[in-house]
Amino acid sequence: QVQLVESGGGLVQTGGSLELSCVVSGDGSNYYSIAWFRQAPGKEREGLACIDSSSGRTIYGDSVRGRFTISRDNAKNTVYLQMDNLTPEDPATYSCAATIIPTILRTGMDYWGKGTLVTVSS
Repeated sequence: QVQLVESGGGLVQTGGSLELSCVVSGDGSNYYSIAWFRQAPGKEREGLACIDSSSGRTIYGDSVRGRFTISRDNAKNTVYLQMDNLTPEDPATYSCAATIIPTILRTGMDYWGKGTLVTVSS
């Protein structure tokens, strides 16, 4: 079992920045790649970014490439999502998930966190 706990959500102004954290724990957790997703009310869950467990290779979705940055601190068992230049299109519940094969497809995830809410004010 792998557990994931997100934090760092909150209210930010348009154009502002926010950093989300995902603490990963459990047996074999260091072998999993970690991805970030978001889901806004009435919309499908969207894959944003993924970071490989060993190589650090990253994958980004088109909607956030160039604005969001995923990183990993293995010593702290934590994956971060730095979000810059936030817009009114970004509010959602942001969740991290663990996957053996690096991907941002939601069907490829093995474990999920509960999420953290991000709100953007205009």
